Amino acid sequence: MKVHEYQAKRILADFGVSVPRGGVATTPAEARRVAEELAGPVVVKAQVHAGGRGKGGGIALAETPKQAEAAAARIIGMTLVTPQTGAEGRLVRSVLVEEQMKAERELYLSVIIDNATASPVVMASSAGGMEIEEVASSSPQLIQRVRVDAAVGLQPFQARQLAFALGLAGDLLRPSTALMSGLYKAFAACDCSLAEINPLVVTADRRVVALDAKLNFDDNALFRHPEIVELRDLGEEDPLEVQAQELGVNNYVKLTGNIGCVVNGAGLAMSTMDAIKLAGGEPANFLDIGTVNDVARVVNAFKILTTDANVKAILINIFGGMARVDVIAQGVVDAQKQMKISVPVVVRLAGTNVEDGERILAANGGELIRAQGLGEAAEKAVAAARR
Repeated sequence: MKVHEYQAKRILADFGVSVPRGGVATTPAEARRVAEELAGPVVVKAQVHAGGRGKGGGIALAETPKQAEAAAARIIGMTLVTPQTGAEGRLVRSVLVEEQMKAERELYLSVIIDNATASPVVMASSAGGMEIEEVASSSPQLIQRVRVDAAVGLQPFQARQLAFALGLAGDLLRPSTALMSGLYKAFAACDCSLAEINPLVVTADRRVVALDAKLNFDDNALFRHPEIVELRDLGEEDPLEVQAQELGVNNYVKLTGNIGCVVNGAGLAMSTMDAIKLAGGEPANFLDIGTVNDVARVVNAFKILTTDANVKAILINIFGGMARVDVIAQGVVDAQKQMKISVPVVVRLAGTNVEDGERILAANGGELIRAQGLGEAAEKAVAAARR
């Protein structure tokens, strides 16, 4: 789950991270009032769940409240297109109006989970304001990393190590290490998968401030954070993904291809998408129905895929272990009875109760394209989508 920049900054401020003064506005008049309260030059920033807002025209500087109102009038309601939104862009419903900061330096700071070591890692770089992927590619020597023992948290000596590496010594040492500690505490306490400040700026009056902020939360831990769940903005999420969650199909991610996938197990789902790519096609989604013996889950998966106008074929790839193949097969049959499926369906079944599953499909499965192996199934799905 993601939140807006202004929401992320409010959370970080609660953990002692220094952020600019500002407020959110949903109308130009509100933006003017916030600018009047700040009594100085402001920046007006589109609030969408995507980076690169400045390149798309979603950030504007304003010297007066009147200019802030005009900027908000232009930005609110626009469809903002950035490298992260895709060509369809995102509708801007609100803006963050905050004080302008005179930055002498721009840095990068984040906390992520390193899957290789199964531990949090604090990353810092002197190349703030740039995408960290670009820095890693062009200047990897500029990135500093500190692995954190989750049992004890970020230690003061580790924060000082990063501060010195970034040149934050002298009077900047104490505020910078305090900010790093606050960022890590927010990351751990809120069950984040990412906590990022880019840029982290050193101002002309020698302050260390989070000029931008991004927080992503682990969906599996949201039951512990009802106050964070309340921050969710469904308007920023793909409608099909929202619908999938409402139907109990939680492990669904919409992609840009035309072959819908219904698979049990995340690893098998990834392999299925790889096989589709290898066969010359493009998957329309990641969908792991999980290790659950529930006919309704299969039917709901079909409801999602048949709602996606881009889907030209559906590939069902089931390798039953704890999941029973006969239950999946009955779900396919029930889906065909309950809705009009106008695209070809390729089915590959293997594993527990596969004989019963085959009998169910043979008796009631209708016009299905059958396959024995994953490679064959992917090739048939790609061919069917092209037809």
